[in-house]
Amino acid sequence: MELKIPPPLYMLFFALLMWLTSKVMPVFHVDALFLTLLAVLLGIVGFITILWAGGLFFRSNTTVNPFTPDQSSQLVVHGLYQYTRNPMYFGLLLMLIGWGLYLAAVSAFAVLPMFIVTLSHFQIKPEERELERLFGDEYRSYQRKVRRWL
Repeated sequence: MELKIPPPLYMLFFALLMWLTSKVMPVFHVDALFLTLLAVLLGIVGFITILWAGGLFFRSNTTVNPFTPDQSSQLVVHGLYQYTRNPMYFGLLLMLIGWGLYLAAVSAFAVLPMFIVTLSHFQIKPEERELERLFGDEYRSYQRKVRRWL
């Protein structure tokens, strides 16, 4: 049985890990108003990215559920999907980057590569295998044209 964890829970787990890292190892802690403003801006941009990408799925009448890629009725390759194959996950990453800026500790950013690797391994790669099974050459062509993250 494959463990399925909703991607926002991964984000929350890594946000907590970033907070803990910033408290245990407050390396290069910098407090500045512009960092807080940039953090809020990135959080908003990340959230809008997720909503926008999800809306493209709904308008294309295909599933947005990350646990049922086998129910995809078509590939979505327009809009944000022409720049990244995973704009919703990229939106989560932007929110984490914003969180790291809000924490104002460089050490918190050490957690971000772990988020990328974890989400890629446990969420994205299984989705990609299913999409390749469903859409074959069409999906492989899309993979060659558009990067996984950005």
